[in-house]
Amino acid sequence: MKLAVIIPTLGRSEQVARLLRYLGGQTRLPNEVILSAPDVTHVELPESCPFPVSLVFGPKGLAAQRNTALIPSLGRFDIITFFDDDFVPSSEYLKQVEEAFIANDKWAVVMGRVVRDGATNAGLTWEDAEAALREAEDKRSDGPSVVDHVGAYGCNMSLRSSLVGDLRFDERLVLYGWQEDIDFTSQMRSKGRVVCVTSITGVHLGIKTGRVSGERFGYSQVANAIYLVRKGSVPASFALPLMLRNIAANLAKSLWPEPYVDRRGRLRGNLRAILHVAMGRIEPEYILKI
Repeated sequence: MKLAVIIPTLGRSEQVARLLRYLGGQTRLPNEVILSAPDVTHVELPESCPFPVSLVFGPKGLAAQRNTALIPSLGRFDIITFFDDDFVPSSEYLKQVEEAFIANDKWAVVMGRVVRDGATNAGLTWEDAEAALREAEDKRSDGPSVVDHVGAYGCNMSLRSSLVGDLRFDERLVLYGWQEDIDFTSQMRSKGRVVCVTSITGVHLGIKTGRVSGERFGYSQVANAIYLVRKGSVPASFALPLMLRNIAANLAKSLWPEPYVDRRGRLRGNLRAILHVAMGRIEPEYILKI
């Protein structure tokens, strides 16, 4: 099977170069890595790579950047793997993904298990990631375990290209795109299983640079959830509890916020979105006006 890795990126050129060098250590090399960025200033390439690297440029925003790379890739590759530019996969990641799709023709989307996630704290270093992957390897159980999911976590997800069809990432979910991954992959469930294979592992560094402001993100935490429930792509049983947990966390921690999270900005965004929803205004793009 032919496998492409797509990496959307924004404002992290040094991180992208390091990730490309790291992917050279995969036991199964990608047939191509495609970097999707607003322009060339967001990309830094290492001097050499053991696989082809191509660049595509288009509108800024995670959903839009995913589409810019996805659309020309559908007819060229059997498997399309999306990595965040701060995701560190285990050395056998791509090999295991390919084996999973070959062995299971009913699977539409495969994601790996995130053994540590810097998005939930101040962020992780490469050294943290490598240590976590070694620890996960030492604790590996016999045989993979497979867990079905509503949708996939976009920091690492692989699609069976032949099943994508006309489906695209929703570009109304602008900028950081909050929940664009769940929206897309939950719709793939009509074509096959969406699974996490827990023996496929990686670490999400959770680098804070390149993110949107706290108020914009807080607005998306509410507006995007309601929008996707109304759209019918994400079940309310998934989206609404996530939204309420985020609001509760922002409210509870706004008095003593973590230094790496703008809790007060997020809470302001939450409240503004709640007001708009109460007025019948469900507009994810509103964050462009904040």
